[in-house]
Amino acid sequence: MKTVYTCFATDVIHAGHLNIINEAQKYGRVVVGCLSDRASIRYNRFPTVSEDKRIEMYGEIEGVDSVILQNDMFYEDVIESLHPDYVIHGDNWVKGPESSIRAHVIELVSAYGGEVIDVPYTFNEDVKKVDMQIKEKLSMPEYRRKRLRQLISMTDIVKAMEAHSGLTGLSVEKTVVEGENGMLDQFDAMWISSLCDSTAKGKPDIELVDMTSRFRTIEDITEVTTKPIIFDGDTGGLAEHFVYTVRTLERLGVSAVIIEDKTGLKKNSLFGTEVEQTQADIEDFSAKIRAGKKAQLTDDFMIIARIESLILERGMEDALKRAEAFVAAGADGIMIHSRRKTPDEILEFCDRFREKDKTTPIVVVPSSYNTITENELVAHGVNIVIYANQLTRAAFPAMQKTAEDILRYHRAKEVDDRLMSIKDIITLIDEI
Repeated sequence: MKTVYTCFATDVIHAGHLNIINEAQKYGRVVVGCLSDRASIRYNRFPTVSEDKRIEMYGEIEGVDSVILQNDMFYEDVIESLHPDYVIHGDNWVKGPESSIRAHVIELVSAYGGEVIDVPYTFNEDVKKVDMQIKEKLSMPEYRRKRLRQLISMTDIVKAMEAHSGLTGLSVEKTVVEGENGMLDQFDAMWISSLCDSTAKGKPDIELVDMTSRFRTIEDITEVTTKPIIFDGDTGGLAEHFVYTVRTLERLGVSAVIIEDKTGLKKNSLFGTEVEQTQADIEDFSAKIRAGKKAQLTDDFMIIARIESLILERGMEDALKRAEAFVAAGADGIMIHSRRKTPDEILEFCDRFREKDKTTPIVVVPSSYNTITENELVAHGVNIVIYANQLTRAAFPAMQKTAEDILRYHRAKEVDDRLMSIKDIITLIDEI
């Protein structure tokens, strides 16, 4: 009997999956692959059911002969070992980002005479309802909040992109690309920056926008997305106030807050010593971390300490001393910041920190030293990279140029070819 293979990454079986199995049975014995958690997060939505549970669930489907784990999104591990006569899939992979996977599978199976079968994708109200239920589940605070810790354990580096509105959140949520090696990739998390949040409201970045307003930004984003959120908490304010911030962020489903070891009126770190900035006393900041950890109600939430020693030119030894103290106080991660154009001092910090501490997550924000790659950061022990303000910085020049050209030409025709269509914007939003 010939072997028919299909791969699922779903948490819920619906009519579309059953239709795939029914079609597969017409060609031979049916083997279902369960796409591993690690592979799923690179191009699919995050699984809410573990791969072990999903394997068990797929095995209970009538018509399925066996279930195996698929670790490679391009099917190479399965096709090499199983040599299926047929690979069957919904025709939703004919176009879009997944088309590169389909092309690769065709190449692999054609080498020994195998065949790819595309089944018309099932569109009905029941399938739509299940898809909406999965998205709603992913967006729930109890699932979203724990996802950052899960990602750190499952991937080499967590990639976070700034979002400051529902629309930018959708951009981070939905952007998937095919890399040079054919692999699909996407952002893992969203960074809600005080700079970008303030800028979007036309306010200076001096903690002028209060927490109530900033929490509203979180709600705007969580309402339409599912990815974990890292929140820029600036200095965290007074320890007595910070404990309430922690509780609120947990309740909203935020995965982590990053607070910086500075005091007084907020000044953007990239000004460095050009403006007066005061670094917090180590013990005072440690006390704030301890207060926040004591206040949190779940094990999922993370408090990450941001160290400004290199920004303020206090030296490497001061940065390392603070890192050790903040971890001892309960910090779940360390963010080290620099405004130099090269990553040398960041990499030195990471290497020396990793000599003593192999496990505490390291977070970096390569805004100024932007030539370094994610793979290079991984090699030095970095766990999270935050692209902290690129969407904001991209949007303003584009909007300004469009406004200028409309004034210049007294009509909108000249700018039309660089605008996203209203239809595409509506489609982007309606898909949620």
